[in-house]
Amino acid sequence: MGSLTVALAATGAQVTAVEVDRGIVPVLREIVEPIGVRVIETDAMTCDWSDVLGDEPGWVLVANLPYNVATPLVIDLLRETPVIERMLVMVQREAGERLAAGPGGTGFGAVSVRVAYFARATVVGRVPAGVFLPRPNVESVLVEIGRRSSPAVDPALASFGEIDELVRAGYSGRRKMLRRSLEGLVDEEVFAAAGIDGRRRAEELDVSDWGKLVACRRSIGSSRQRS
Repeated sequence: MGSLTVALAATGAQVTAVEVDRGIVPVLREIVEPIGVRVIETDAMTCDWSDVLGDEPGWVLVANLPYNVATPLVIDLLRETPVIERMLVMVQREAGERLAAGPGGTGFGAVSVRVAYFARATVVGRVPAGVFLPRPNVESVLVEIGRRSSPAVDPALASFGEIDELVRAGYSGRRKMLRRSLEGLVDEEVFAAAGIDGRRRAEELDVSDWGKLVACRRSIGSSRQRS
């Protein structure tokens, strides 16, 4: 009932609380509005963030996110809401490890690459199941996500959408070699130009590698059109 919100407000921060449960909203407002918190009744997954937050940068998202919305919400906010410059979220351990993993790390995959394009993510704390009542069957982690001043790959060379297209294809056949999972999207000439062995697998590539594939595919495609 707003315990985290009250603690945030006590730091002197300007706090906007987003609550989807209409049954809780009236009680929440009674508790937090007297201390200066603005309460918005909406679903974070469909919220018009530009309307709620305006265009003033510097916002920080602090949330205990349900497993089923954690990953899509984080990715959507990184893509579409640049005024949110940092996030500190509590999520199920497996989801948190995926958000923050690097190549070769536990949980590294497509989600890790998408986050890395926009931000740097780090697991900054572990929350054991025993601190909750009732006790869940999973552990949780705190993940800090800091937006980069600019994407990890220059959008002029490789946009997020182009990278995501290859990432989706690459991870659709995760155990396949890239030359097979990316067949029809990336040919041997592109692999060679990017300096990436087509026998590698998707989980071996970091975001810069995917950017090289896109940039070389663009360049070679343009050359072919001119010729």
